[in-house]
Amino acid sequence: MKTLYLDAFSGISGDMFVGALLDLGVDFNQFETELAKLNVTGYYLQATRIAKSSIYGTDFDVQLTAVQKDTGFVEHYHDHPHTTHEHDHHHQNARHLSEILTLIDNSDLSDYVKKNAKQVFTEIAQAEAVVHQVPVAEIHFHEVGALDSIVDIVGAFVALELLGVDQVYSSELTDGSGFIHVAHGMMPVPVPAVMQMRVNSQVPIKQNPEIQTELITPTGMGIIKTIVNQFTAIPADQTILKVGYGFGKRETNQLNALRVLLCEKKN
Repeated sequence: MKTLYLDAFSGISGDMFVGALLDLGVDFNQFETELAKLNVTGYYLQATRIAKSSIYGTDFDVQLTAVQKDTGFVEHYHDHPHTTHEHDHHHQNARHLSEILTLIDNSDLSDYVKKNAKQVFTEIAQAEAVVHQVPVAEIHFHEVGALDSIVDIVGAFVALELLGVDQVYSSELTDGSGFIHVAHGMMPVPVPAVMQMRVNSQVPIKQNPEIQTELITPTGMGIIKTIVNQFTAIPADQTILKVGYGFGKRETNQLNALRVLLCEKKN
């Protein structure tokens, strides 16, 4: 029985999660090969081992190729008219939930990856629909919808499957405080979609007043809600086999990383 334990002292985002699993030893070439089964082009992956605060970890990044930024991705999905809300006019390459689910369904990914990736997207869309008071079908994934988030979310489950994890435990999550600047103005932290995703859920979150930015992204929260079996301290019956770090992109006044522990049950 392999257990993955998330030590989320600085929140969680999709790229932090993938970076942390690569840092645990998920083979990058294998990861790329599996992810290619999504059958989407216009991106390349970067995973770099770097040191922050003298601690080594992995910085994972999805880079969009230049053409990509201008055209959006998978152009053959454009055979139906889009309805947009005024707050979405500036998102050229935003996608509807149904398009993303279809893309995943039509891919050659494993059933495990498909099922879980679709669940994360659905979680986020449902939360955004409540926040913006629009039907789920009309939600445009702006922050998520672009290609990099699709790769982050699908990649999260590709990496988990390659790691062969049976269950996932997590510490309490830490978010920042204050406000962040987004396309629509100033948003409170936790951001509205993350706060909405807490409805009827048992995810424990504490806020760090020292850090004036978002640490838990909607993608990170969606992954947490989909994979975590239990929020607990590291169980005493687990032996820690390996520790990995996935770095976040925001500069905070402390180590911005997700620490993950690969454990197995003591005999």
